[in-house]
Amino acid sequence: MYKNHNELTDNLFSLVQSLTSSEKRQFSLYVGRIPLNNESKFISLFKVLCSQTKYDEEAILKSTDISKQQLSNVKAHLYNQILTSLRLNPSKRNIPLQIREQLDFAMILYRKGLYLQSLKLLDKLKATALLYEEKSIGYEILDLEKIIESQYITRSRPNRADLLIEQTNELTYLNTITSQLSNMALHLYNVFLKNGYARTEAEAKAISDYFFSNLPKYDENRLGFREKLWYNQSYLWYSFIIQDFVSCYKYATRWVALFEKNQHLIAVHPVFYIKGNHYVLESLFYLNRAKQFETALDNFETILSNADIPEDDNIIVLSFLYIYSNKLNLRFMKGDYSDGEELLDTIHKKLTRYSDKIDEHHVMILYYKMACLHFGNRKYDKCIFFLKKIIDNKTTQLREDLVCFSRILNLAAHYQAGLDYRLEALVRSTHIFLSKMNDMHEVQKALMEFLKNLSHVSPLEIKNEFRKLHATLIQYENHPFERRAFLYLDIISWLESNINNEPIADIIARKASKKLGNTQ
Repeated sequence: MYKNHNELTDNLFSLVQSLTSSEKRQFSLYVGRIPLNNESKFISLFKVLCSQTKYDEEAILKSTDISKQQLSNVKAHLYNQILTSLRLNPSKRNIPLQIREQLDFAMILYRKGLYLQSLKLLDKLKATALLYEEKSIGYEILDLEKIIESQYITRSRPNRADLLIEQTNELTYLNTITSQLSNMALHLYNVFLKNGYARTEAEAKAISDYFFSNLPKYDENRLGFREKLWYNQSYLWYSFIIQDFVSCYKYATRWVALFEKNQHLIAVHPVFYIKGNHYVLESLFYLNRAKQFETALDNFETILSNADIPEDDNIIVLSFLYIYSNKLNLRFMKGDYSDGEELLDTIHKKLTRYSDKIDEHHVMILYYKMACLHFGNRKYDKCIFFLKKIIDNKTTQLREDLVCFSRILNLAAHYQAGLDYRLEALVRSTHIFLSKMNDMHEVQKALMEFLKNLSHVSPLEIKNEFRKLHATLIQYENHPFERRAFLYLDIISWLESNINNEPIADIIARKASKKLGNTQ
């Protein structure tokens, strides 16, 4: 069944380690329902794995009567038994699982020749599936209904054949729209993960051409919740890539509004609901609307305590990522860099705790934000520590813009820390890296040139050099493509802090306060 013994071992051990105390009790009750199971080898294996903090095959063979030759098959059997137990666990029985189970029952009734019973169950099940926007399962239900109607004269309802054809055509249309939109959303998300924001007008045009040529034709009056959800996601990712953050906010709020109008779907698709709220915050961050952001963040934390949001591992990890990422963003917007040690310590501990459940890319984004907080608090050694984790990462295909700005921030941190002896070599390696990425925009070029010449500038002339760079960069602050440099590091405020001998945190906080005063 499993080709790779090591993969099976890793999967089984991580599954056992993920079980809660109640899930372990549920499993014991499930397998204990058959008396013979109590002496089964897979039960012995389960007990040993529960006691281990690290997989130890030698200890397993010593503690059980399982032979080395039998171990692989016993592991496979235990893995399937645990999943079956979890499927039967009341806390895991969500709507899609219940519908699929009932569909299995309908198939059993059909095979027993109880056609009218099967059709009655299918009709009820189809209504439930459509209510909860499970249209793919709805199509499977229709398929079984058509099989029964085409093979047996049930006379279950007048004009039933016409009704089934009409329903099938409608679901085919909607499933096709969903497929096209979800494919496009996935492609755009993948582009964003690899490249980040559009770097040139040509890149923005290429994304726009792709988007509008692949946007399916649709009748808005026929679209349901699911189709509108993917529609908003597609537009959201498109808007993010071309840096149209007003549109990002528009489609993120529409995304959340879909759930607010269909409250019964929050418990069915909690991940989408949480993500929608996160992207509202992400949009407000890039629009620099601090007051709205803070209100939305408070609202988000309230939402996560909602009884409709299940407390499973997936939700717990996503909640951690989004809440703490946005807590950092709020500090950046306010220029609040001090007293962040407790927050950063909490993040670091949770990253360690959830290390097997968080992908490396999200870890690196948090590292970057942690580095930025340390930079603003003038703790440059800690800033460099986290940036090094990103720069040295060779195992993950990180977003190119994330790596690019990590390297630039690393140069600034070395300069601020007085590590001038390393600056020249770092400038050279960063220049080579950016050249290979074809990512040398005007902002990067100006920064690189400035840092490269710093070691040759007299201390008396340093401020003049900062002023010259400030005058050069200020013109790009609102440039449609160059401005992305300022999304990651407030370079203008950094320059002003060096010109005025003032902490960068104070400058950003003053700007934030002034902006808030202007909007009230």
